[in-house]
Amino acid sequence: MAWGLAAIMIVIVSWIFYRYFAPSGWREWTGAGLVQAFIIALYAEMFGFPLTVYVLIRTFGIDREYVSANLWSTLLGLGETGMFVSMLLGYSLAIIGVGMFIHGWREVYRARHENRLVTGGLYRFVRHPQYTGLFLALFGEGIVHWPTIFSVALLPVIVLAYYFLARKEERDMIRIFGDEYREYMRRVPMFIPRRSRWKELAVKSQER
Repeated sequence: MAWGLAAIMIVIVSWIFYRYFAPSGWREWTGAGLVQAFIIALYAEMFGFPLTVYVLIRTFGIDREYVSANLWSTLLGLGETGMFVSMLLGYSLAIIGVGMFIHGWREVYRARHENRLVTGGLYRFVRHPQYTGLFLALFGEGIVHWPTIFSVALLPVIVLAYYFLARKEERDMIRIFGDEYREYMRRVPMFIPRRSRWKELAVKSQER
């Protein structure tokens, strides 16, 4: 168990999150608190004590011959190969998600200082690329790479919290921009881009 490494990862990932998402109102703090709990629970199990795996062993009597710290490799009996594949896929999704999160923040930051509605860049694909990126990163790390009881339970709650936050932000945008924003809402999906545009969105999110 590497609790020191767990603490370092929690600090680094939390810093990245709060660097590009500074909560202000109670809705934002609620969402941020859920994400913080997700981060702590995820890395505490990843580098500390694999609680989820041990709970499943005791509950379902999984053959200890196939037990590893990673849940997917344990359930599928794939050992190190399963752990490597889940890590590769999870990190890929997390990197794309973090890129979307950062790019979306930069675009909306510039737009706010120029007092204009942002509809270009990543905002051509979804109305809330920051949140889409956050969901994708959490899904990649907490479901694909290293699923735990807490990450699986918290992710839907996080999505719901940010959905309500996004709806509140959109009401604010309608008050400010009126029909211009209503037309933008009509053309562009909220969180999930159209199927034909996922690849373009992923590539755009990694540009500097």
